[in-house]
Amino acid sequence: MPQPSLPVIAVTVGEPAGIGPEIAIRAAWQLRHEIRSVLIGDAAYLSMLAGEIDPAINMMGLSVQALRHHGLPASGTERLSIIDTPLNAHVFAGQLDPRNGRAVLQTLDVAIESVQQKWCDAIVTAPLQKSTINDAGVAFSGHTEYFAEKTHTARVVMMLACEANDGLPQALRVALATTHLPLSKVAAAIQFDDLLRTIEIIHTDLRDKFGIAQPRILVTGLNPHAGENGYLGMEEIEVITPVIQHAQEQGMLVTGPYPADTLFQQKYLAQADCVLAMYHDQGLPVLKHASFGQGVNITLGLPLIRTSVDHGTALDLAAQGVGHADISSMIAAIRAAAGMAKTQKNI
Repeated sequence: MPQPSLPVIAVTVGEPAGIGPEIAIRAAWQLRHEIRSVLIGDAAYLSMLAGEIDPAINMMGLSVQALRHHGLPASGTERLSIIDTPLNAHVFAGQLDPRNGRAVLQTLDVAIESVQQKWCDAIVTAPLQKSTINDAGVAFSGHTEYFAEKTHTARVVMMLACEANDGLPQALRVALATTHLPLSKVAAAIQFDDLLRTIEIIHTDLRDKFGIAQPRILVTGLNPHAGENGYLGMEEIEVITPVIQHAQEQGMLVTGPYPADTLFQQKYLAQADCVLAMYHDQGLPVLKHASFGQGVNITLGLPLIRTSVDHGTALDLAAQGVGHADISSMIAAIRAAAGMAKTQKNI
């Protein structure tokens, strides 16, 4: 019987002076027999770096390829594909150079094209440095916003996820109603239509990309004790509870609002496929405490699959040379993207 084809994942290598290129190469090589990773970055630099990581990879495992109208050439499981997006300046590990900012941005464009043209099944992004791109003269606020703009998506949702581990009995997913906002602006950003749309996106993507037929979503309150019947804030009464009731009327399994300080217990999480937190530092510290370095950042609501690592560029580690970075989060991100792609194809 013919073997099923491997999922094909576009992996952007991120800020070249950080650990992104190294963890992309090492993770892709480790997973090569189960997932075909297509690295998007400067081929000459990646080849040099691969030789430092493991001479065997550079000698037998790299294949520079070009996107064509019919897609990517076939590649065996003993080779890694690279789509060459040349840098503008020589890379010194640990040292940012704005001359490479636009080239980093181009890797994202190539990755988006590869999925839109169905040459790749999903995208995984290594960490980049926002300041480098802005210093190159391009206004850039982050991966999530860039993917939303390029795919003409009005609203996206940030979700972090991790698998069960020694300190966590089951997988945990935490989505955010607001992301990178000052705390002083969060309450004003919790509006009926936006919050409802966020829940709808979570429900749809958990169903279509994760294969969960009836996703169970637990929603936190905004205020301490979920407002304590209005004594500690009115957002739960005026916005959050009405949104939950409306979602329930639409047939979604959504409950809350729960006090955030007691929600993250086994007796509640065992009944949840996702927790929706109202702001960044309400939900993510719990997940990162349980799984930092092994978690996956997932952008929901896009017309494509995009995952990422749960950490930054780690310029200090990159400056020390190869071998110091942990590839666990990159491995998890590639596997998550491949799993989501497979689920979406089977629906």
